[in-house]
Amino acid sequence: MQSIFLTASPTIDLSTPTKSRSKPASRIASGTGVTTGTDQSPTALTRTAVSLEYASLRYPKHCPTGMYVTPSPENLLVWDAVFFVHQGYYADSILKFRITFPPNYPERPPVVQFLTDVFHPLISQQDGTFNLAPRFRPWRPKEHHVFDILHWIKAAFKKHALDEIKEIDSLNKEAFRLYHDTTSSFAALATQSSLLSQSPSALFDKDHPSMAGKGTHSIQFRELKPEKLETLRKHIGIREWETEPASSP
Repeated sequence: MQSIFLTASPTIDLSTPTKSRSKPASRIASGTGVTTGTDQSPTALTRTAVSLEYASLRYPKHCPTGMYVTPSPENLLVWDAVFFVHQGYYADSILKFRITFPPNYPERPPVVQFLTDVFHPLISQQDGTFNLAPRFRPWRPKEHHVFDILHWIKAAFKKHALDEIKEIDSLNKEAFRLYHDTTSSFAALATQSSLLSQSPSALFDKDHPSMAGKGTHSIQFRELKPEKLETLRKHIGIREWETEPASSP
């Protein structure tokens, strides 16, 4: 079993502008009817709203268990995140995704894009776009928040949400069809997605094919040598797993 370490992101001053990164082309998120991009300068209202959204994640139950989120050091309107899936068809998946806010947020919703390849009805196989529409139709600026989006992302990987997805909202029609027609085949492909997401190349390789054209993810993983892992375990008070002795025949 490989040992991995999630590196901490740099501290970010949310009150001051961050330097802009190269500007990606604007695009339309399928199923949401929202045009996004960074070709416009965010207003002071947008910067304040996004800063408050991030600050609110410290409150109990705002950030779902198993998710880690950080703003990009280069652009406050881009957040990088990792989702550790604990149960269901995608159990043990380690999924990187990105939240990009439009310049007129909160009037328009952000765009969610998975950077890890994952076989899911709501995730486009072309660019990793995740469809928010089933949960946020329409988007209500005074009611909906980023923590609502994070909880919807987590819920979308559970059976009850998969059962309720409609074909019109599916960005991956094959995943939708297999889920409803041949669940065993869907489960096998979901498991394959999970295994691939845990692979050393997906976790540690910055040039992994899934990251092509998507820039660098702010949350990086490092593989730990056994001695370093032991030092960290002692530092935070975690004992090694104890294997049960084999029972006598």
